[in-house]
Amino acid sequence: MLYLVGLGLSDETDITVKGLEVVKKASRVYLEAYTSILLVDQMVLEKYYERSIILADREMVESNSDEILRNAQDEDVAFLVVGDPFGATTHTDLVLRARELNIPVRTVPNASIMSGIGACGLQLYNFGQTVSMVFFTDNWKPSSFYDRIRENRQIGLHTLVLVDIKVKEQSLENLARGRMIFEPPRYMTVGQCAQQMIEVEEERKDGVCTRDSLAIGAARVGGKTEKFIAGTLEELCSQDDEFGPPLHSLVLLGRRAHELENDFVRHFAVDKEKWDRIWKEEYGKQ
Repeated sequence: MLYLVGLGLSDETDITVKGLEVVKKASRVYLEAYTSILLVDQMVLEKYYERSIILADREMVESNSDEILRNAQDEDVAFLVVGDPFGATTHTDLVLRARELNIPVRTVPNASIMSGIGACGLQLYNFGQTVSMVFFTDNWKPSSFYDRIRENRQIGLHTLVLVDIKVKEQSLENLARGRMIFEPPRYMTVGQCAQQMIEVEEERKDGVCTRDSLAIGAARVGGKTEKFIAGTLEELCSQDDEFGPPLHSLVLLGRRAHELENDFVRHFAVDKEKWDRIWKEEYGKQ
């Protein structure tokens, strides 16, 4: 059996009882280590699980899945995923490959950012499409997120924006020369995300994510140092010191926001008077 085991959002104790039972009995345990991170390192997990763990980077998962699936017809293999196995990032390719080899697959779900973001005070059924924000470069500034946010805003729904993580990435030069030299890890911040959204807005000018659009920045959701800060996108551009270390994400409010949501979120506002004014002008109309 191949088991896809969700680890939750924060630390080693977030694994479910069912998931821990799978980890303890599996012949091999892999940790998917490129789409997200826990707030503790591998050694902490190994001590808590009382098992050695094999790090599975992007190359292994996407190009060498046969190694992960080796002998899984006859023994149990656990593939650990931060959050939920089919939450923000899906691993359908691995499941499809297992099916081709007639390997049974079972999923052990857990909390993900898709559900955990509810702690910011917005009601989950008022969210629309989730979008991703990647690091811009001088000559590459993808803006497809803008169109998805516009679709959400047209029907008044909130948008969860998942921000970029660069782990074990190669520079273009090293990639072209075939050198296995990797760049230091990079984690996008709320401020960087907000700034890029404003940058695209100033090019597109459709009023989707303006400097005065209300948003909530989130850091380390589900962890002991969880942090939420609410404000305009412009205000959030300068709050990174307050947010602290990764992982970050951002929510852009939709105009169907309920008064109860406002009452909850207002507590996190940088400038409560400014928040109240914009809320009444733009968001308080059903």
